[in-house]
Amino acid sequence: MLEKFIKREILADIQKELNTPEILVILGSRQVGKTTLLKILEKQLKDAGEKTLFFNLDIEEDREHFKTQREFIKKIELEIGKNKGFVFIDEIQRKENASLFLKGLYDMGLPYKFIVTGSGSPELKSKIKESLVGRKIVFELLPVSFKEFLNFKTDYKYQDKLEEFIKVEERLAQDLFFEYLNFGGYPRVILGENLEEKLKVIREIYNSYLEKDITYFVKREKLPVYSSLVKILADQVGRIVNYGELSNTLGASFQTIKTYLYLAEKTFVLERITPFYRNIRKELIKSPVVYFYDLGLVNFALGRFGNISPTMNLGFLIQNLIFLKLKERSQSENYQIHFWRTKTKNELDFVLERGKEILPIEVKYSNLKIAKVPQNLKSFLNNYPCQKALIINRNLDQKIKFKKTEINFINILGFLLKEQIF
Repeated sequence: MLEKFIKREILADIQKELNTPEILVILGSRQVGKTTLLKILEKQLKDAGEKTLFFNLDIEEDREHFKTQREFIKKIELEIGKNKGFVFIDEIQRKENASLFLKGLYDMGLPYKFIVTGSGSPELKSKIKESLVGRKIVFELLPVSFKEFLNFKTDYKYQDKLEEFIKVEERLAQDLFFEYLNFGGYPRVILGENLEEKLKVIREIYNSYLEKDITYFVKREKLPVYSSLVKILADQVGRIVNYGELSNTLGASFQTIKTYLYLAEKTFVLERITPFYRNIRKELIKSPVVYFYDLGLVNFALGRFGNISPTMNLGFLIQNLIFLKLKERSQSENYQIHFWRTKTKNELDFVLERGKEILPIEVKYSNLKIAKVPQNLKSFLNNYPCQKALIINRNLDQKIKFKKTEINFINILGFLLKEQIF
């Protein structure tokens, strides 16, 4: 019996691929809801009369069947026969050389559909894309989005009219918005009934991440340095990463800092955003900016979990929230996320790039009285004319023109509910 769960929009995308031959790979951080998603899929298939088999490689008895591909196939044949069936493998990163193991299974032309999840493994996130070219469809499960959170908290009564809900129930919508800003999108945190329970869960998630994922790659005595790096980066969300400064602060080598940052990215804690540029001499800034996959984790790292209020300076936290929306939509809209910063200090928070198309986005966590194009956006558009630009703000919804570009002012909650960005 499944516990109470939060409906995930990615489920429909995965369901569409259940009858394709490719291996379905669902990647995401620890405790993001991958196992729950698999259990829901398995139940739906069982209810439809399909044969299924579920393995969890966090369970020692299940790992016994993964010594060789031959032994694994014998187990499947024993349980569901030699005809069509659906085989679920949870936490595939526990299997050494997981990508090669899956590649071999696929190449055997077996009658089984494999649906696997993985987290906390740089090898899995990078090599699985190389070893399984043409053999897999990859989904990245992010923490619960604000839209999914809003639907859950309102018992799915307004699924088709959330924009109307946030206008009619403005105060309630703002309260829920700040609840999400405080606690983020880990399902178990959302389901926690009070601050004490939520804090206990987020602490457990963080400690479990360090002890079960990072200790594979970082010596235990170096964990405090790694943990300190995560905390510093949480305080530098949306700002350019200075490797030299981090190296001096933490007393670690330049290469160690780069390696730890790589680990944090490949284990789904944060993502590095690279600069957008066309004029290398004027614009090339090699250092990235970072955004975290979960706002609750940012707040926990900074010791302010549950203490975010409207009176605080929330500009960079809101920027991170907008990044999460952009990240979520990038999977289906197929764009790259960049920032823009010139050597003369002109900057834009985000530039989306899809082929030759670009979409500049400025985030202003302030109430705007009039629709006025800021100088930094003018500077960008003078260099890169494009069809549309977005200014995300607290209150204003309006469209104006700057030269040939349509400037869309959109309020934050409205933007978070958008079906399409580009």
